[in-house]
Parts: sequence; C-alpha cells; structure tokens
Amino acid sequence: MATSDIGDPILAKDGPQSMIPMLFKLNRWQWWLLVGLNIFFLVAGQTAAVLLGRFYYDQGGSSTLLATLVQTAGFPILFIPLIFLPASHRSPTPSDALSGKYICLIYIALGIVLAGDNLLYSYGLLYLSASTYSLICATQLAFNAVFAYFINSQKFTPLILNAVVILSYSAALLGVNESSDMPEGVTKSQYAIGFMCTLAASAIYSLLLSLMQLTFQKALKKETFSVVLEMQIYPSIVASIVSVIALFVSGQWRTLQGEMHGFHMGEVSYVMTVVWTGICWQVCSVGVVGLIFLVSSLFSNVISTVALVVGPIASVIAFHDKMNGVKIIAMLSALWGFASYIYQNYIDDSRSKELRRQMEANETRVAAC
Repeated sequence: MATSDIGDPILAKDGPQSMIPMLFKLNRWQWWLLVGLNIFFLVAGQTAAVLLGRFYYDQGGSSTLLATLVQTAGFPILFIPLIFLPASHRSPTPSDALSGKYICLIYIALGIVLAGDNLLYSYGLLYLSASTYSLICATQLAFNAVFAYFINSQKFTPLILNAVVILSYSAALLGVNESSDMPEGVTKSQYAIGFMCTLAASAIYSLLLSLMQLTFQKALKKETFSVVLEMQIYPSIVASIVSVIALFVSGQWRTLQGEMHGFHMGEVSYVMTVVWTGICWQVCSVGVVGLIFLVSSLFSNVISTVALVVGPIASVIAFHDKMNGVKIIAMLSALWGFASYIYQNYIDDSRSKELRRQMEANETRVAAC
C-alpha cells in the first residue's frame, strides 16, 4: 500500500489560495487543477493496482513475493521530481536532528517492516476478492487513530472512538461473510487466512504511518517536499531489496518462467500485468506525495480511504464480484466511520486556526503598545 501520514509540509494555513507552496507560484485555479490531478493519480493508481493484483492471481499467477516486490519496485519514478527540485527549496538539516547514520538505520528498519507488510497484503489479495480486500483495508483509518494516540500523542475523542468502533464492526461483518464471494478454489480456512493477513497488514501499515510521523518530529525535525519524497523512496528501496532476496531464497524465482508460460491470458499479458501493477502503485505514490505537499497529510489519507471504498465498486464492474447486503452494510459503516474521523479532524483544525488568529491578534496589540 502507498498511503502516507507523515506530517504537513511547510505551508500557510488560511485557505486553499494561501496553501499554495512558494515553489509553484500558482494561482487559485491552477492550484485546484494540480490538486485534482493528484487526487486522480491516487484514486486511479490505487484502484487499478488492486484490480491488477487480483487479475494476476485469477489468471494463474501465484508468487506472493513477486506481488510483494511490484508494490515498491517502481520507486525510481519518484526520483524524477526529487532530481528536478531546485536546491534552494531543500532546507538545511536542523542542528538537533539525528546524524545521517541513524537516519539510514531508521530508513532500513522502516523498509524491512514495509516489505513484511506488503507480503501480508499479497497473501490477503490471494485469498480474498478485490472488493472484500478493499473494505478490510479501510480499517487502517481506525488503526491509525489508535497508534497516533499512543505514539504521536494525538487525542482520542468520542468521534474518533466512534470511528474505531464502526470500522471494527465493518471488518467483523466481512469476517463472518466468508461464503459469499470467495475466489474460485479458495477454502474457508484460506479465506480466514486472507482476512487475518489483510487486517494485520492494515494495522502494521498504520503503525508505519505513525512511526514515519514520529521520524519527522523527533529525528529529521523538518517537513519539506524533498524530505517527504525521501521518506517514500528510501524505505521503498530497502523493501524492494528485501523482497528480491526473499524471492531468491524461497526459490519462488524458479517458478516464474513456468508461471508466465501458464498464464491464462498469455505471456505478454503476464509481463504487462506485472509491469503495470508496479507502475500503478507508483502513480498512487506520486498522488500521495503531491497531496501531502499541496494540501496536508490528513487530506492525502482521506482521499486514500475514499479510494478504498471505490475499490469494491470497481471490482463489481471488472470482476463481477457479488455486492450482497452484508458488504453494502460494511461499506456504509466504513463511510460512517470515515466521516466521523474526518469531522473530528475538521474540528481540531478549526480550533487550531482560531487559536492562531487569537495569538496573532495578541501579538498585534502588544506591538501597537
């Protein structure tokens, strides 16, 4: 998965126009156009990647480690904006930030965890339909609230508690709905494994988000566009290396040629499926990074959660997945929990803006005296 919650970039805070980064010097409609483009990248990239992942398994693919690798192997795409970023916009490292050696160790640790998390997602998609998989992934918002409370010292309000309960209820509904849309050849025990792997992956990914935010706050001590990109790129490099090593150590690499020859849609389709899955994940990452920089990390997570709800609808169209009453209730519950979470953050943001205005007013009065 390619969403992120790693802190807001250094932007003004008084409306869309004032949130335009100095880097781009955009007017209002250009800013909205760029935001809309990044929303499209995130939603389309994430939805297409999940559908292609399910297509890979449906057509005879079986390598969970290859499916793990493609989730991060497209990281070189993110070097493009990093290379063209003017040096003047790369802020110096604060004197109290950790040394490069420790930052490197943090990136390695995050990358290893990311590789394991992607493997769990791969097993989840192997045993679940794309629609069920997407709905379970939506629980990451609830896990994120819990981890943010313990790791990032964020408040746990009644609205956040409501979101956690509702999203947990949504996942529980899907957990007892195993007989409705299991992929062909999947047993009830395998469905249970897929459910638990996806739920665990969502929890671990939420933990990663909180750890990334903690890294910005305590280790890097700055939040610029270049640092946001680096936080996406370097753990992805480590995760890709770990996935390649696991692919060879496990021996799964020996089965890839036979898998390609036996792919139902042909060898060319096999290669295109693998390549485009990797590209789609990185298109999603571009959207994530763009929204973090243009708006905020919260907004990026909001759109990512919306994409997870779009997934079931897309899978019904693409794969004719069953959308029964239980899944509809689960989707509506997920939207309810999502809305509660966002409304709480809207309240917090409004209070923060009001406090900032009061502080500015007090400073103005003091200066006038």
